[in-house]
Amino acid sequence: MTERLYYHHPFLFEFEGEITEVVRSAEINGRHGVFLDRTAFYPTSGGQVHDTGWISETAAGSPEKLRVAEVAEAEDGRVVHYIQADRPPDRGVHVRGMIDPARRRDHMRQHSGQHVLSAAFVHLFNMPTVSFHMGEDSCSIDLETESVNAGQVEQAALLANQIVQENRPVEIKFVTQEEAQNLGLRKAPRTDKDELRLIDIHDFDLSACGGTHVQGTGQIGCILVRKTEKVRQGWRVEFVCGQRAVKTARRDYTTLTEAAGLFSGHIWDVPQQVRKSLEEVRAVRKSGEHLLEELAELQAARLLSDTATENDRKVIVRVYFDRDLSFIRLLAQKLTRLQGSVVALLAGTSEHTSLVFAQSKGMPFDMNALLKATLNELGGRGGGSKDLAQGGAPRADGLEAALENLRIQLRK
Repeated sequence: MTERLYYHHPFLFEFEGEITEVVRSAEINGRHGVFLDRTAFYPTSGGQVHDTGWISETAAGSPEKLRVAEVAEAEDGRVVHYIQADRPPDRGVHVRGMIDPARRRDHMRQHSGQHVLSAAFVHLFNMPTVSFHMGEDSCSIDLETESVNAGQVEQAALLANQIVQENRPVEIKFVTQEEAQNLGLRKAPRTDKDELRLIDIHDFDLSACGGTHVQGTGQIGCILVRKTEKVRQGWRVEFVCGQRAVKTARRDYTTLTEAAGLFSGHIWDVPQQVRKSLEEVRAVRKSGEHLLEELAELQAARLLSDTATENDRKVIVRVYFDRDLSFIRLLAQKLTRLQGSVVALLAGTSEHTSLVFAQSKGMPFDMNALLKATLNELGGRGGGSKDLAQGGAPRADGLEAALENLRIQLRK
């Protein structure tokens, strides 16, 4: 087992240890793995991501620092440090480990902020946290609840930040499983270890946790709740703490300011302006769809009038170089519904080559089979029903000739 120094000293950024084993890069995904007898590097676990930093040999004239890019837990309880180096140190070498302090402090703020926020949801609404995730940009907790509204989220955030501002002490305690049963933990621990490590936020939260935490809630800085969304196991609440919160708030404000400038208004008017713009877009789209349908109906009537009937049917073939799939499909439907005994073989090439084959109800042909045979010649794919099929081709070469040959076949 690796002695985990961060259990007792989360603010320990430098330490010394001995290499107990080295696993060469060829055996573990192209990176060297180094095991130490003791470490202050935190491995990814419990929702918290790993530390990074450096290790170097303590002997005089030792080589340069080696980058520790990832830290993980091995199945046997040891901690493996993945390093970026052409050649790792040898087993038995004494090394000095150096944690990236900015990354560690950020992780402590996020994780401690999570404890405070989770406890706030329990205190106010009895909504327990079932999982926690720390990402590079944001963090999230999943609440076990059928619903949570904006007012409840705001109340929980206010209480959490109140606890932060009070700078309550955060202490590390070690107790037995039996002792823990009578302490009122916020969440029952999922472990069979005889000894539990508890994080105690004075008079507010007590939880079993192996992560790194601040010494007082004031070090969290602030907790910014950003959004909520429904997930499979309840509701997800996204948040950031400390400097992340400051950076995120600044970015959000800059984005809102830019959006407000585009609308020539204030940032608090942006939601109303966006809703107004969306309504206008929907109105324009609806008007455009109505005009397109009128155009298709007029075009269909003209084509039907200009096409002679042969063998009790009209076969209409057209290639539109300025129309897309939506128009030619609408036109095909109009052609086959305005008049019986009509076959429409249409194509559009405005964006990419699209084909629609359709026939009036009761006609004897199979549009799906005809379309697939045509697309096979053009290197495309598609399908549909007996009366209506559509598809696309990677090119328009040979398109007009293929449709003309098909027209000749259907006129017989």
